[in-house]
Amino acid sequence: MKEKIEINAEAINLRKQFGEDVSSPIDLFSILHSNENLTVVFYPMSNQVSGMCIRDGNNKIIGINSTSTYGRQRFTMAHELYHLFFQDNFKSIVCSKDLEKNKDPQEKEADMFASYFLAPYSSLRDFIKKTLGKEDRVLEISDVVRIEQYYGLSRQANLWRLINDGYLSPEKAETMKTGIILSAVKLGYDDKLYRPAPEDKQYITLGKYIKLAEELKEKELISNGKYEEILLNGFRGDMVYGLNTEGEENYD
Repeated sequence: MKEKIEINAEAINLRKQFGEDVSSPIDLFSILHSNENLTVVFYPMSNQVSGMCIRDGNNKIIGINSTSTYGRQRFTMAHELYHLFFQDNFKSIVCSKDLEKNKDPQEKEADMFASYFLAPYSSLRDFIKKTLGKEDRVLEISDVVRIEQYYGLSRQANLWRLINDGYLSPEKAETMKTGIILSAVKLGYDDKLYRPAPEDKQYITLGKYIKLAEELKEKELISNGKYEEILLNGFRGDMVYGLNTEGEENYD
């Protein structure tokens, strides 16, 4: 298995490839537009599965379990990026949701990569030391909430990282696995990070698949009926029927 320092370096290098800096929080789902061959599909999956990825030539597809919390969906996206950009000799991989489960080395590497991609090692260290003022590394629940809100981490991913980097003991982390939403809202934060998408938004496709459909239509290589069929197969009825668009646009 790779060393942590190597995985952190890979995470930073991929951030740079996507035009991001090496320390700031990252808008993960917007970066897919920086890679023209990437398609992301949000779809309800088994509770045991966080996501999957498929590679076919230059085409890269990431499937994300949309019943996971928003924070976990972000972690899954970063996890699958590791498989697609750093792992060789595979066509498809289905990934487990449990970070504490005994996994093969490449799954462990992908988990570590996802954590470093969202919160690079030096960035998290500086945040804890300078922003939280915790040089002695004694973190409380309020500190944990501030970390996950800043970097967009789920509670599971956050505790897993803090334990691995020596900021929390497993015993203390265990006390932080319940009352998750309450611990955040009591500090004035929104609870979006800890909830899945609404049921009517759990099916959607973004990225190359949609762009290809638009290009084929514009070049008149497919009929309008075929174009709409492609969009509907990609769960984009909103583009076909104009759903949820009336009265929502403001030119501010």
